[in-house]
Amino acid sequence: MPKMKTNSSAKKRFRLTGSGKIKRKHAYKRHILTKKSKDRKRRLTHGALVHPADRENILKLMALK
Repeated sequence: MPKMKTNSSAKKRFRLTGSGKIKRKHAYKRHILTKKSKDRKRRLTHGALVHPADRENILKLMALK
């Protein structure tokens, strides 16, 4: 059976933490930033964790499951 390929878009968007959780970045921080408040932009800077309901699908895309 051939090896599973990692989805290229998934490997750029997600990272696995040491405890096995999946880290992601926030959306809406790329352009049209003038109308967004400083607080909102600062909150979007920090990473977040993927919701457990989406975990299985992302692991499949990353060929880890």
